Amino acid sequence: MIPVCRLEDLPEGESVRIDSMPPIAVFHTDGSLYAIDDTCTHQDASLSEGFLEGCLVECPLHEASFDLRTGVPTCAPARRPVRTHRVTVDDGMIHVHPAAEETTAA
Repeated sequence: MIPVCRLEDLPEGESVRIDSMPPIAVFHTDGSLYAIDDTCTHQDASLSEGFLEGCLVECPLHEASFDLRTGVPTCAPARRPVRTHRVTVDDGMIHVHPAAEETTAA
């Protein structure tokens, strides 16, 4: 579990980047909190710096868009999803629970 910030410090429509490994972006939008891997799967770009509209974030480099609820890209050029992470609020503090790394068989 990673502490992020106090809920009142992340206004609606804003995001924050956690310098974890890998980096995670936390978004406050549509009255909910979402966390995804911060790096676009198309090219190295910080999604926390992207354009947020509802539950979609647009990569600042090539306009690939990702659904914050699922991590799935909604348009090209991105084809692979980003991981999503569970977010909780405990006593006003936002926490991210990183998803386990996926492993692939060799």
